[in-house]
Amino acid sequence: QVQLVESGGGLVQAGESLRLSCTAPSRTYSRARMAWFRQAPEKDREFVAAIARSMGNTMYADSVKGRFTISRDNARNTMYLQMDNLTPEDTAVYYCAADINAILSATPDPRESVYDYWGQGTQVTVSS
Repeated sequence: QVQLVESGGGLVQAGESLRLSCTAPSRTYSRARMAWFRQAPEKDREFVAAIARSMGNTMYADSVKGRFTISRDNARNTMYLQMDNLTPEDTAVYYCAADINAILSATPDPRESVYDYWGQGTQVTVSS
């Protein structure tokens, strides 16, 4: 059974926006360090964005800085990825991930190995 569920993917044209959501099974995830990753066709999975237990502590891949925004709503057990000014290079399956064992001082981390709980992925396709 998947621990996290992504939604919000779809097909858009270059320059448009999408907002992805990731819902968690319980409030325990409100204490988790979380992140978004993506995997494009014929490529390895790569880091996109991460958020620490502190809502103001975030990290972004260089390729999405200034265009994507990661956030979370602990009351709704939900994490978001707002994606603006999308390009065809953003086409990928997007996954959310959580490290529920993160300590209070844990900072955003781009390594896949940090995260033990994953969603099923949601497809984002950006046409030219």
